Amino acid sequence: MNKKRRVNYTFKHLLMIVASILSVFPFLWMIISATNTSAQISMGKMTFGSNLTANIRNAFESADIGRAFLNSAYVSVMITVLSILICSAAGYAFIVYRSKATEIVFMILIASMMVPFAAKLIPLYRIFANLHLLNNYWAIILPAIGAPFLVFFFRQNSENFPIETIQAARVDGCSEIGIFFRIYMPMMRSTYAAAAIFSFMAAWNNYMWPLVALQSESKYTLPLMVSNLAGGFAPDYGMVMVGIIISTLPTIVIFFVLQKSFVEGILGSVK
Repeated sequence: MNKKRRVNYTFKHLLMIVASILSVFPFLWMIISATNTSAQISMGKMTFGSNLTANIRNAFESADIGRAFLNSAYVSVMITVLSILICSAAGYAFIVYRSKATEIVFMILIASMMVPFAAKLIPLYRIFANLHLLNNYWAIILPAIGAPFLVFFFRQNSENFPIETIQAARVDGCSEIGIFFRIYMPMMRSTYAAAAIFSFMAAWNNYMWPLVALQSESKYTLPLMVSNLAGGFAPDYGMVMVGIIISTLPTIVIFFVLQKSFVEGILGSVK
């Protein structure tokens, strides 16, 4: 290895080390803070303390975190399953049934991604109020299952899908629904894994719309409950950090479980 290549190699690794430290530091700080008292956190203490048990006890005594965790799990799983099913069917249709009309619909769908959620907040509230679905989990689930980004994601990843396979299945007498479930879905499993991660993380971390739609504390999701922990006049930061750790763990676990498929799905692989 010549000198120039060695310098480039060293520089790249130093850059990756710095980026890794910057990425990991907030999580490390969060874990350390969960073991200290609120006063120690405010003073900037960066070593592990002995207050973890007290912080966990205070967090569970101050809020019904267990119920909120189950609420978030139910809403997130429902949104993930329904959204990847509906959005993948839409993305599949945009590729298999191409026409000028479907291209116009797709462009309208892409344009809808540019509308900020705050602009849709009042119309959504009026719609679900008239449907008598406020303070109901379906008010959170229904707006999320037709995510334009996921439709776009499946459509773009389906560009390289072999149409000849579909034509051969039709010749063999397979129905359109059978083709979708028995051929398309297995071949696009990496894309489904990546979409599941996107959908689950968005649903799990959703805060603004559940805050508006859910009016009963017993139905609160975990982000809302953790926000309540930090909402006092003098919040206990150690207790808040415990709540944030509990809120973060599911997304970390799911990402690492599906990490390989996630990378393949982002690259648009078809297997």
